[in-house]
Amino acid sequence: MKHTKIKDLLSGSSLLQEVVAKGWVRTFRNNQFIALNDGSTIHNIQCVLELDTFAEEIIKRITTGAALSIKGTLVESQGKGQKYEIQVSSLEILGDSDPEKYPMQPKKHSLEFLRENAHLRVRTNMFGAIMRVRSTLAYAVHKYFQENGFFYVNTPVITGSDAEGAGEMFQVTSLPLDGSAPRNEDGSINYKEDFFGKHTNLTVSGQLEGEAYAMALGSIYTFGPTFRAENSNTSRHLAEFWMIEPEVAFNDLDANMDLAEDFIKSVIKYTLEKCEDDLKQLEARLIDEEKSKPQAERSDMTLLEKLNFVLDNNFKRVSYTEAIDILKASKPNKNKKFQYLIDEWGADLQSEHERFLVEKHFKCPVILFDYPAKIKAFYMRLNEDGKTVRAMDILFPGIGEIVGGSQREERYDVLVEKMKALNISEEELWWYLDTRRFGSAVHSGFGLGFERLVLFVTGMTNIRDVIPFPRTPGSAEF
Repeated sequence: MKHTKIKDLLSGSSLLQEVVAKGWVRTFRNNQFIALNDGSTIHNIQCVLELDTFAEEIIKRITTGAALSIKGTLVESQGKGQKYEIQVSSLEILGDSDPEKYPMQPKKHSLEFLRENAHLRVRTNMFGAIMRVRSTLAYAVHKYFQENGFFYVNTPVITGSDAEGAGEMFQVTSLPLDGSAPRNEDGSINYKEDFFGKHTNLTVSGQLEGEAYAMALGSIYTFGPTFRAENSNTSRHLAEFWMIEPEVAFNDLDANMDLAEDFIKSVIKYTLEKCEDDLKQLEARLIDEEKSKPQAERSDMTLLEKLNFVLDNNFKRVSYTEAIDILKASKPNKNKKFQYLIDEWGADLQSEHERFLVEKHFKCPVILFDYPAKIKAFYMRLNEDGKTVRAMDILFPGIGEIVGGSQREERYDVLVEKMKALNISEEELWWYLDTRRFGSAVHSGFGLGFERLVLFVTGMTNIRDVIPFPRTPGSAEF
């Protein structure tokens, strides 16, 4: 017999029929009650053994983590806690799990312990829920763009250009690292002898290539892995993460802000509809976690309230200049409570400033726009004032910046001047400049770090807990 997923069994559609369920043991009580989970839902199905009908050697092998195949009749449960259960007629142990060695025992584990066992942590209720939410969000991303006329473009993972101009990139090379790599006359490494014939890196963004495709297909999006060799050991940074980057021809900054807000609301709404049980579990975890915090540090809203709050409120649009005035006059700034004090226009806003604007001042998601040109990337469109650019960041409660985007600089001469000022090679980006030489037009786009979106939707506080196998400085385990 083919097995049925536990999610489907719990719908009751196979009531009083013989069924087969396969999964992993969560708990086994009184040598009679098996809680079985197969990952299709947060809920276990209870499988009831009749006492004295199974051999002692089989009973001993039913331990937490063991994989079982169970055959029996699906019936309405007599006990509390579940609507349906399986009366077991036969069972097969597919894989044993030594209870002395299996780390995921049915008790509360610290998040740090679970990170050290990232290959097994998804067998817990919490991480099963997080990863199902992540999967649903990823589907919602594609669904939104596909239904709104966008084309999915796969931009290169290996690149010769630094889209951000930050230089914090992982180098890709086939040259030997033992000092015997070919050299130029000045002693520098001769990358013409390397695999690609030039210096190459792992991508930090697919944006530049995405722009080229938007200038032919109109509306495109990329959704793929990106890499930052930034030595940031924080709860908000990863060395490898996933980026969502739409680019749209003929969109100005206002249309870009409209798109970003509509997109975020749409994917959250879809996930709320599809992951109700998982989100309720994550909300309960958050409520339980906050009980140990002082009242002043507790969140004003539950997880589901926070998600619905984003859906129900328009994002507040505020210029960078206005935001600086608010921050300069704020109590935390005047009382020197900010780690980074705001004393002049031109400051690069930190997470503490972003969260103050969202959580304390406006009390809603905020879109900041028209940033100083000096703190933004070369490809952003210069405003008429000559000192600000058509950039926008979306700030969320608990996260800070979740989206960064801009209207791109479509004027060839202005773009070349900006590149010269920043010592960005025209020769390296000749193909990018071609998009301004041939049929240039106003266009805009943004980047959203997928893990930050998952962080927000799940209510988790450390980005390492929302990606299956986190890559961070000094850690590439698994």
